[in-house]
Amino acid sequence: MAGAATGKVYDEAQIRAEYADLTRLLIARGLQITTMESATSGQIASLITDTEGASAVLKGAYVTYCNEAKIKNGVPAEVIATHTVYSLQTAEAMATACRRSYQANIGIGVTGTMGNVDPANAAASEPGNVYFAICLSKDATQTGEKVHSFHVQIEPQPTRLMYKLAVAKEVRDRLVGLLA
Repeated sequence: MAGAATGKVYDEAQIRAEYADLTRLLIARGLQITTMESATSGQIASLITDTEGASAVLKGAYVTYCNEAKIKNGVPAEVIATHTVYSLQTAEAMATACRRSYQANIGIGVTGTMGNVDPANAAASEPGNVYFAICLSKDATQTGEKVHSFHVQIEPQPTRLMYKLAVAKEVRDRLVGLLA
């Protein structure tokens, strides 16, 4: 894991404020959201629920830190076997599976490696490489479902929390852009 941050500096207070704005936006628009998080281990869902009224928008969330958990919650084993757990395809399957499971308007799937190599997936693991997808559906069914995929390189951060917050910021920024 990285020691001192050498890259982009993220501001925790700003990220928390931006998530409060996001939660209020989702409430105002009557949109429901769910997440399937691996690399961020529930940080995105936590940030959403830090704002009063979040129960109107967060339908539920999965923390799927191991491959077996992803598969149990709807990610096809073939996707992980073919593309590895650290891939756009896995993030897409995560976002789609959680959105459909909770019948939410928005599903977010996040996978990747933070500041160190994953010993369980060493060949596919590159520190800082994060893949996430946002699955959107206007009416919370599979009708009109669209998946948007992203790959970001998170520069070294001083703590594990800051890695998770950095990824959460990247996800939030893309989601707000898609909702504009």
